[in-house]
Amino acid sequence: MEIILKKDIQGLGFVNDLVSVKPGYGRNYLIPQGFAIIANETNKKILAENLKQAAHKAEKVKAEAEDKAAKIASASIKIATKVGETGRIFGAVTTLQLSDALKEQGIDIDRKQISIKADVKEIGTYTANIALHKEVSAEASFEVVAE
Repeated sequence: MEIILKKDIQGLGFVNDLVSVKPGYGRNYLIPQGFAIIANETNKKILAENLKQAAHKAEKVKAEAEDKAAKIASASIKIATKVGETGRIFGAVTTLQLSDALKEQGIDIDRKQISIKADVKEIGTYTANIALHKEVSAEASFEVVAE
């Protein structure tokens, strides 16, 4: 029995996948729970149209992510923190501080998209990886300076 998945199901497939399952599993569990619909000709045509429209929207989102990546690469980011006599900062620079520094330059990035490769506990230049899209990521170089 062929069905079209409406939700991600571990071990079976992802949303909008056309999969083949045993009739009892499809009829008695997946369809009544709203996890899938029967893959007849009408539903297959609807699926094809939805995928076509989603692909167009996905291209637009990816283009916007690439524009943000270009802005991030050209941005000069400085984060001012309190520093002790030895050159070590009090605490550590976090993704929230980096997100706020980017926001000051007009680039709105959620802190959950940022990952800093090393612990930032001293003055210097560091890099962070920013995941903007599943296919687009940017490297941001930022400098930690004394306040």
